[in-house]
Amino acid sequence: MNGSPVILVADDEAAQRLLLEDALTHAGFSVKTCSNGKDAVEEATRCDLMLLDVRMPGMSGLEALEQLHRSHPELPVILLTAYIDVRDAVEAMKMGARDYLEKPVDLDELITVVEDTLGVHAEAQEGCMLPPEIIAESAPMRTVFQQAYKVAQTSATVLLLGESGVGKEVVAQFIHKTSERAGRPLVMVDCSALPENLVEAELFGHEKGAFTGADVAREGRFLQADTGTIFLDEIGEMPLALQPKLLRALETGTFRAVGGSRDVRVDVRVLAATNRDIEKEVEAGRFREDLYYRLNVFPLVIPPLREHPEDIPALAARMLKSQRKTTAPATERLLMAYDWPGNIRELRNVLERAAILSEGSRILPEALPPMLRKATPTPRARGSVLIGDMAAIERQAIQEALKKTSGNKTKAAQLLGISRRSLIYKLHAYSEEASENE
Repeated sequence: MNGSPVILVADDEAAQRLLLEDALTHAGFSVKTCSNGKDAVEEATRCDLMLLDVRMPGMSGLEALEQLHRSHPELPVILLTAYIDVRDAVEAMKMGARDYLEKPVDLDELITVVEDTLGVHAEAQEGCMLPPEIIAESAPMRTVFQQAYKVAQTSATVLLLGESGVGKEVVAQFIHKTSERAGRPLVMVDCSALPENLVEAELFGHEKGAFTGADVAREGRFLQADTGTIFLDEIGEMPLALQPKLLRALETGTFRAVGGSRDVRVDVRVLAATNRDIEKEVEAGRFREDLYYRLNVFPLVIPPLREHPEDIPALAARMLKSQRKTTAPATERLLMAYDWPGNIRELRNVLERAAILSEGSRILPEALPPMLRKATPTPRARGSVLIGDMAAIERQAIQEALKKTSGNKTKAAQLLGISRRSLIYKLHAYSEEASENE
């Protein structure tokens, strides 16, 4: 971000605007102010982040938020209000708000939330500000994206490892978008979807008449990716006979089109992914050892969904956002108890089906497939302590953290070792659970 980030404060109370402007200016930000939602929407193109009061005359903050989410979906918006409860806050975040702060605003928390949202301290924290389409509330996924960000700043070849459906393509896109090659081509190749007899032509192109049906010359994926990045998904499916040519392209940056007589040089950053155990493939003779070592410069393991169930509530909320549906607490507990052999892809399919079957705005357990309704929480991490017991322990820990920090959610989340957003989702789940039990 060039220069000081510009913060727009939209609040109908002049004293509140002055207080926030003073605090943000002292923290090194440039600040603009306005007193209503209409002006806030009009100023959206001239700020990097917006602080938006919920209750304002004319267009309310929530109405402005809805309009901003349609017209400027990438603009981070933080809500300010004295009237909001946790359920309203989560609903607002589903509408597009990045976070919320309660009035009277704790100025230290304000600065922390603004800095975290803008990623001002990203490098110091050995991480980066994730775009809103990426969910990484859990420690395992935060680690994945911290490592992905680090390697994105280099030209190293990356090998993404993980089960089918864990999100390897999302990580590959993130690496490209946060690298110096962002804005240049990102070419995605699903090696498992290519007919074996056409893989070489698909990757390296072909000349006219190179084979039956080659009526015109065609450039390949490597040439299309020149100056950018090529992502070779399911690299374990690459035919053994073609692997030497791929190795040559990786080592020399040159290749020859099918039927061609000259070498073509390209500048391409290579990312690859597989759900196979490549070392076993090498031992079995199905994958070249030299190619494996050339690809395995920076291996990055993407954990299966069952190893980071804390991300499921936020993932579900994002997947259901366009359909304006939410999951009931009982449904959420079942989603978190299931093993998800198909990972995030399976979660998306299950929620899409459940949304169709649900008549109301809330997805109840009855809308889930039988295998999920039968899912039972299993012992995790601490001997015979069950999920239900752990939920009670977690709830107590959250209450104690909030008490120690006088209700400051940012500091409480730091004490608990979770993100602030994750804490808000947990509070939301507890409040809904309490309502169900009333």
